[in-house]
Amino acid sequence: MANGLVIVLIIAVALVFDYTNGFHDAANAIATSVSTRALKPRTAVLIAAVFNLVGAFLTTSVANTVGKGIVKMEAVTLALVGAALVGAIVWNLITWRLGLPSSSSHALIGGLIGAMLVAHGPAFVLTQGIVAKVVVPGLLSPLAGLVVGFLVMLALYWLFRAWAPARLNRTFRGAQVLSAAYVSFSHGTNDAQKTMGVITLALVAGGFQDKFVVPIWVMVISGLAIALGTYSGGWRIIRTVGQRIFRLQPISGFAAQVSTATVLLVASLNGLPVSTTHAAISTVMGVGSTRKLSAVRWGVAGNILIAWVLTIPCAAAMAALVYGLLYLAGAR
Repeated sequence: MANGLVIVLIIAVALVFDYTNGFHDAANAIATSVSTRALKPRTAVLIAAVFNLVGAFLTTSVANTVGKGIVKMEAVTLALVGAALVGAIVWNLITWRLGLPSSSSHALIGGLIGAMLVAHGPAFVLTQGIVAKVVVPGLLSPLAGLVVGFLVMLALYWLFRAWAPARLNRTFRGAQVLSAAYVSFSHGTNDAQKTMGVITLALVAGGFQDKFVVPIWVMVISGLAIALGTYSGGWRIIRTVGQRIFRLQPISGFAAQVSTATVLLVASLNGLPVSTTHAAISTVMGVGSTRKLSAVRWGVAGNILIAWVLTIPCAAAMAALVYGLLYLAGAR
């Protein structure tokens, strides 16, 4: 009975994390559409919410990585999962309050690492899996976003070089409805999976499942939570992504969204829990660089980079503290 109450509480906390992930990362899907006035803010977040939900059902590859590839499953307890989630939520809220588009994915992974280090030590952290599935993709995805964004923007400039500005803006404002849906779908395929993985991990740790297999009902509630979070919007971060890095036009907004969505979808299909934020911001910088390097506000990008670097260790430290408190309170 007690275990049943704890698992309900853990699932609730996981869904809170999923919700904060939704409003924290809403900017990645809609900032460019809103800043170019292709979509009204509420229409944009509604589209993002719907396609986030749809994307959550495409694959469970990322959920498997989060659940089985970061820490040793046999050492995971419900208290450990709870501490990891709380650490990630706290870091999400801090960076949201500051308007910094940091990585919810890395916050969750950092939370799992920090709680496990305190609970059982470094031997139970899967260093090889973290390097292969988190660190390397985490370094490569921003680079990929930068390059893909740059190349897509160059291709669009060349293809539509003869078009008048008024016709170009009108066409790509319409096209941004599709690109916003595409990036939202890709966001759902990656970010909602992380919560699915944590909930399933908790079910296994609590003895409610024998094997790590994501149940349909977990897919549904995870998809709904991230969709609701997206619909609530993350307006501070939307302003940072859509206005403070590079002043986007409809064609450049379309290029950034298509590039972001493509990088995310490739990562999701390969089970890589990359940061939607990293991909989105780097594609905006790549798109902006096609005009001239000075068009990108690199100082803002530098502040965001600091948040990226700090995310895993800070979320890990917070989760470690929470686990320590739970341990002192008698929770294991």
